[in-house]
Amino acid sequence: MQYRTLGRTGVQVSALSLGAMNFGAIGQTTQQDATEIIDAALEAGVNFVDTADFYSQGESEEMVGRALAGRHQDVVLATKAFLPMGAERNHRGSSRRWLISALDASLSRLGVDHIDLYQVHRWDPSTTDEETLSALTDLQRAGKIRYFGSSTFPAYRIVQGQWAAREHHLGRYVTEQLNYSILNRGAETDVLPVTEQYGLGVLVWSPLSSGWLSGAVRAGRQIATHRSNVMPQRFDLDVPANRAKLDAVEQIATVAADAGLTMIQLALGFVTAHPGVTSSIIGPRTMEHLQSQLAAADTVLSADVLDAIDKIVAPGVDLSPEEKMDTRPSITDASLRRR
Repeated sequence: MQYRTLGRTGVQVSALSLGAMNFGAIGQTTQQDATEIIDAALEAGVNFVDTADFYSQGESEEMVGRALAGRHQDVVLATKAFLPMGAERNHRGSSRRWLISALDASLSRLGVDHIDLYQVHRWDPSTTDEETLSALTDLQRAGKIRYFGSSTFPAYRIVQGQWAAREHHLGRYVTEQLNYSILNRGAETDVLPVTEQYGLGVLVWSPLSSGWLSGAVRAGRQIATHRSNVMPQRFDLDVPANRAKLDAVEQIATVAADAGLTMIQLALGFVTAHPGVTSSIIGPRTMEHLQSQLAAADTVLSADVLDAIDKIVAPGVDLSPEEKMDTRPSITDASLRRR
């Protein structure tokens, strides 16, 4: 396992991190499954575990807490807040009121007295940067969080957050968690240059592009029911954009085979090859998934392989932009662009 410094924090984290989104109802992963997966990941050298309150409405955090009982000091533990936790309208967002309440609930579910990295799950257009950063700074000074970061922020919002921290003399985001894969390279155009400029640690989510790069989605192969049920629009091959992805996947599979790698090794090796990336988050539902992904821990792609990937999906191009979830609200909500 390779280790890298998380931005400018001095904290060393594994190049592959364990994501716990599938623990609980979302992935139908039991406590025993989750504990076995975490045990195996730690044994393989993974030292960073990432979850969120939203994942199965707190169930993921509870499972991670039970699995890590007595071992928290050996792991860099991260969670997030922002997405809805129930129907009550103020049980979401990045206001001071909610972040303080959400953190206390996360600490309780995880069974710890502090979080190593607390992340704002999405940018909240209804809350000012000063409001959010002042709350996070106070939580840090209180010892409840060691560091804080952002997740899925557009590049201009990352810049704005850094400016606001300096302007108001507050703590700053030290990490950004973003969507990046062979099929989604848009981050190379804007977000990654910005994170490098500000020295942010970068954690990548969905490096396998919702399973498209795992080898599970191939021409002539039936798509697994759990994928088509949860995200049908992303796997409907009648959609032209999905057919274009499938064509790219078939070419990527050839590159992987020629290099003597699995598609998973190629996909994760591609992500961790970028100099601005600190760690790629893997989110296994089963031990089989975990082992296939850990096999990429020491994968280093040659220049020839990276050049071959560039010919299939050009740098800066997104083939799956809907997966990124970072579109400005005014683009998707007519009331915001016509008010």
